[in-house]
Amino acid sequence: MITLLLLAALLWPLCVAGSAIWHAYRTPAANRHYFSLLWISASWPALLLAYGVEAQWSIDAWMLGGYWELNALSRPWLAFTALLWSLAAVHARGYFVAEQANAQVGDNDAQRRLQRLALLWPLTFLGNVLLIIAQDIASFYLGFALMTFAAYALVVHSGSDDARLGARAYLILAVIGEGLILGGLLWAAGTAETLTLEGVREGIAGAEQGAMMALLLWLGFGVKAGVIGLHVWLPLAHPVAPAPASAVLSGSMIKAGLLGWINVLPLGVEGLSPALTQLGNVMLVAGLAAAFGAALYGVWQRHPKAVLAYSSISQMGMLTAMVATGLATPDVWPLLLPGVVLFAAHHALAKGALFMGTSISEHMPRWPQPLLFALIALPGVSLTGALAAGLLSKWGVKSALYESQHEQLIMLLTLAAIGTAALITVCVWRQWQQRQSEGGNAFQWGAWLVALIAALITPIWLPLPDTSMMAPPMEEWLGIVWPFPVGVGVVAVSAYLLRRVRLTVPPAGDLWWTYSALVVRGLQSVRFIAHTCERLKIASLARSLAFEKALMGQLQRWLPGEGWMRRHGSGLMMALAVVLAFLLMWEGLR
Repeated sequence: MITLLLLAALLWPLCVAGSAIWHAYRTPAANRHYFSLLWISASWPALLLAYGVEAQWSIDAWMLGGYWELNALSRPWLAFTALLWSLAAVHARGYFVAEQANAQVGDNDAQRRLQRLALLWPLTFLGNVLLIIAQDIASFYLGFALMTFAAYALVVHSGSDDARLGARAYLILAVIGEGLILGGLLWAAGTAETLTLEGVREGIAGAEQGAMMALLLWLGFGVKAGVIGLHVWLPLAHPVAPAPASAVLSGSMIKAGLLGWINVLPLGVEGLSPALTQLGNVMLVAGLAAAFGAALYGVWQRHPKAVLAYSSISQMGMLTAMVATGLATPDVWPLLLPGVVLFAAHHALAKGALFMGTSISEHMPRWPQPLLFALIALPGVSLTGALAAGLLSKWGVKSALYESQHEQLIMLLTLAAIGTAALITVCVWRQWQQRQSEGGNAFQWGAWLVALIAALITPIWLPLPDTSMMAPPMEEWLGIVWPFPVGVGVVAVSAYLLRRVRLTVPPAGDLWWTYSALVVRGLQSVRFIAHTCERLKIASLARSLAFEKALMGQLQRWLPGEGWMRRHGSGLMMALAVVLAFLLMWEGLR
């Protein structure tokens, strides 16, 4: 039974994609339903698979030999991934109602966009599922690459200039990341002579150049996970992507980078080389820099989804710091891993609900507005650790760090939660300012409400391996909850103090524009060098032609002598023979 579920989880999205192609070429435009029940169901078999028993599959005929597994890590990861994709698909059915109506009446642009999305959405999900269950390198990389490049359609969907910019930034960073991942995997696999992710992890732990392999993989997966410096695609892509696409991009796909780190980095392995330990410290600094820097930059953004993008970067910075702790201090990782999984799952559903909430504020149902915006803010409040699953996830991490005596890191992560509270406050405020009473539909707000509830009760439905995940003791609640009111207060006070100050809003994408300027200047330098080389070539060619002309002129002046030499050839030969004879005689006399 579990094997049939596995086949359904992998083959059903392909069938859905095939159905999208069939509709594109065989069904009249007026009868096409791009978001039918069939399309929505692409992720349902995978969701059922997540709640099956732990299992392993070895498939010798698959590429270099497939090895897939449902284990204590992949089951909860698949559960929250498939659930979010399912809810986002339902939300998409309501979100694209107007666009589908335009496509059915003959709008060719709308037809093209929806056909592309209907085809590549299930393929993106398929890649996400494959990388979660894969334990061999080939399957994992195939899933990661499929998810990465198929998701281009989710970003570029609207076709606007901003959408093309966001998609271009996403694709450029994706190609860089894929190159780093492929280099790191091949290097580690070749050194350890392995075809599995476990072998890669063990090979990195024991290899002389293991730190360099780990660095490549950290940065490669860090493109997806929003590592500082490689995060620039997130605030450019999210504001232009449709809300359901942003939900899976920030909720599920960004976690693929985190899962890659857990699968290939030697976390929790004792006796690592000093270079690997130092890499862990570098990762820790980078994670904290992202946690604080993204919050400080993101609060100035005007677009709610840009604010949420910086919130994702900040939250992933916290997760990066936790992974770094597992590399720099191996004994803490077994205690920290269950908390990291719960943190990732809660963040996925909470962030998915927040992104879906941006479409709710743009198409508000006829509910009391205070109630509606309280619900919109609720998953963000949980994300700060102030209530429900957020409180439990923060305690799961905090208790593990307490046991390993990492009080300083606990304090830094607690301060970073103030930034999360500030970002959520700004996001809801921006949504309030930009609200539109256009009326949503049941698919939109229904999927959003289910995502909201799932985010709040994550530990109840998530198949966690560690059942000892408990609520924090009462004396610890204040230490977890206090960043939320402080973050809200900081935003309120800052807004009051700056209410009459005209501020320039920094552009979303931050370092992207610096990179762009550097690339432009680099291209200008290359063009200047090319033009200089071209001028030198022209000058050199002119000199060569002038020399050739002078030489030919000189040869032409010598041409009359050729006739004289022909007429006196025999005499010249005799004279040459006499001279040679005298020279030989002279040499003999000496």
